[in-house]
Amino acid sequence: MAELHYLHDIPSPYDAHSVPLDTPLTGPPPARFKDSEVLVAQYRTNPAAIAALVPEPLVPVSDVVMVQIGRWGDVAGMGANTQEVNVMVQVEFNGPHGKVTGAYSPYFYVDSDRAMAGGREFHGQPKRLGKVQLETREDLIVGTLHRNGINVFTATLPYKSKACDISEVSKRVNFIKNINLKLIPQIDRTRGIRQLTARDFNDVEVTECWTGPVTSRIEENAQAPLYRLPVLQHLEGYYWKGAFSLVGGVVLHEY
Repeated sequence: MAELHYLHDIPSPYDAHSVPLDTPLTGPPPARFKDSEVLVAQYRTNPAAIAALVPEPLVPVSDVVMVQIGRWGDVAGMGANTQEVNVMVQVEFNGPHGKVTGAYSPYFYVDSDRAMAGGREFHGQPKRLGKVQLETREDLIVGTLHRNGINVFTATLPYKSKACDISEVSKRVNFIKNINLKLIPQIDRTRGIRQLTARDFNDVEVTECWTGPVTSRIEENAQAPLYRLPVLQHLEGYYWKGAFSLVGGVVLHEY
């Protein structure tokens, strides 16, 4: 019987990062996100609505919701033109090493199974599949999230209205540090992994950044319940292009 040489390419369970062993769904960090563009919509909501979605011991510290609609044009191992919608609120964590401020994600949607699996299994992000679009329509930048054939979220921003610095984007919600609740149960129904994790954007290179008045519209959907964070007041929006890296993160808290 001929020897199957290609079997030597399959890693052992001790060395693998994901399954299937011969075609892993996700890869280990770091990951460089190049040729990226992001539309950021910010609005005020009811503070009680935010508090209902933020797990203890995190403490919400603002009534602002930031919705980041991103298109990652080139990510090695994941592909081109992966798009996502990350819904974030500002929180604080007071731990043994001091205070950490960042953006907690109650909702997160992507259009790629690889992006969904990596976010959930590695970072603990609550990623689910959705149809995301980020495009320019004449003099308007438009970002949309569709799920179940429903246009769940729409953001609009004037096309490159006023130049600004990237530091302005994180004044209300620190999107650079993303905090997530990582839940991976054991097969025997015991607790498994229950953590608060945090990861940063690293080596951020911004080629352009713009701001202007933004609008946010939410349509109710039981499987994409952004309606739980209703729009009470439109704030500023941003559009930026650049690149950044994800290199892993830290465990803030073990439940």
